[in-house]
Amino acid sequence: MKREDIDLFVKIQSQLEELYNEISALSKKSQNDALNEFKLEFVNNLLEESNKILGEKYKPFKQFSKFDNDNIPTNSDVVMILSQYLSCLENLRSDNIVSEEYSPNWFWLIDGNSSGIQTKKPERIERR
Repeated sequence: MKREDIDLFVKIQSQLEELYNEISALSKKSQNDALNEFKLEFVNNLLEESNKILGEKYKPFKQFSKFDNDNIPTNSDVVMILSQYLSCLENLRSDNIVSEEYSPNWFWLIDGNSSGIQTKKPERIERR
């Protein structure tokens, strides 16, 4: 990854997490209600950006890129997809961070080397 990729990743992951939280709350109240077009536009834009970052290797579903504007999804459909994207973003992040030996800190890798850009501990740990 490059510095720009990390910056974009952090932005998109945080935006997706907030959308997930917002739409999850809506889904708990009325899971089968359709998401309104205003929110759908933002969801689709973030999914498209996520697809660029994730690439084919990390993209959750090969056949899915974004929701169809003519077939508005339900709140629960959006929550399901956003959770998959968040999981795949975490997989990408976990594969691109490292902790120095005996250090509690985790850092992004840039071109295979520790960058000094700190991040949180991965959700799944696979020592290199």
